[in-house]
Amino acid sequence: MRWIVALLVVVVFEFYSFQLIRTLSRGHWWKWVYLAISIGVFANLILQFYLHPDRTIVSGARDFAVTLFLALLLAKVIFTIFMLGEDLYRLAEGLFHKIKGDSTSDAFLSSRRKFISMVGLGVAALPFGAILYGAFKGKYDYQVREYELTFKDLPDAFEGYKITQISDIHVGSFDDREEVGYALNLVNKQKSDVILFTGDLVNNVSEEMYGWEELFGSLSAKDGVYSILGNHDYGDYATWESEAEKKANLQELLDIQKSMGWRLLLDENVSIDRGADSLKLVGVQNWGGGRFPKYGDLKKASAGLQPQDFKVLMSHDPTHWDAQVKDNPTNFHLTLSGHTHGMQMGIEIPGWIKLSPAWFVYKKWAGIYKEYDRFLNVNRGFGFLGYSGRAGIWPEITVITLRKGTDS
Repeated sequence: MRWIVALLVVVVFEFYSFQLIRTLSRGHWWKWVYLAISIGVFANLILQFYLHPDRTIVSGARDFAVTLFLALLLAKVIFTIFMLGEDLYRLAEGLFHKIKGDSTSDAFLSSRRKFISMVGLGVAALPFGAILYGAFKGKYDYQVREYELTFKDLPDAFEGYKITQISDIHVGSFDDREEVGYALNLVNKQKSDVILFTGDLVNNVSEEMYGWEELFGSLSAKDGVYSILGNHDYGDYATWESEAEKKANLQELLDIQKSMGWRLLLDENVSIDRGADSLKLVGVQNWGGGRFPKYGDLKKASAGLQPQDFKVLMSHDPTHWDAQVKDNPTNFHLTLSGHTHGMQMGIEIPGWIKLSPAWFVYKKWAGIYKEYDRFLNVNRGFGFLGYSGRAGIWPEITVITLRKGTDS
């Protein structure tokens, strides 16, 4: 049923898009060029997935096909909004004149329709260009986002404690080692007390990390590098000949993280001490909402903790915060998540606007959230997946400084 609905939506987009192009090309042949390109882009998308069905293997041709299809699709959405809007306005205007009994009506004006088509074409050029820019440049446009969070019960010794968070590396998608190296150097330049990685190191399989171990192993901080697993790390989206093969893949990924000097937390907690004061770092396995797997056990991860302990929780999927964390009596002061990528596209102007398709899927999809005097940060992700680019929602390195105060 969902496929039927999706197909009908695509047909509507294509119909109105062709109407817009036909309006602008009246008397000219290039409307047929547009139609040929539209069909060709869609056919190429199907062909590339047929030729490269294994998503565990990176395919530049397949990724480019996805990018072109997505860019054209977003342009068609804009076309449809303008043309459908004009049709609805014309219908309402015609009904109004009919009710009034007017014998003549200017409900259809070809000049008005052509003007609206021109405006629609101009507006559609923005997302079309943004998607292409994101695929060639934006996916490595790393942004450092800095926050200061205040807690009334922060231990004195952790005043000014600096945390750098990265998430959703998806190493199998990278195609520029130099850009990734630059970003990892940027992480180290923050000189944080600890570096925390909140899951999805790979897209599907551990071998994606081959050759990248030394680069990611270069991350360093005074209190170390800690990590958790994301939904992609378990190998659930790959095809395995046996359960044993799948388990071996996961074990190899765990071993790789250990070899890089990362401390992987699997439903457990550790204490970072400063004299008599301590910060409890809690790492839970993936606990996802909806169709995503629930491997994590928050109760197990919190074993031995007291409500008065100051705690930072690492949990890949932000839906976990609403479901089990924010009002938990164990009292998790700060939760760090990722997973959403901010859908890798949208519009963000700090203090003004924050829009993304992620809003339709996740209540909390990017940035800082606060409830019950507890904080959640949703990192926008370090890498990319599906659409091999980023447009408006740039790859993120989060730096959080803990402050002691009374306004938590």
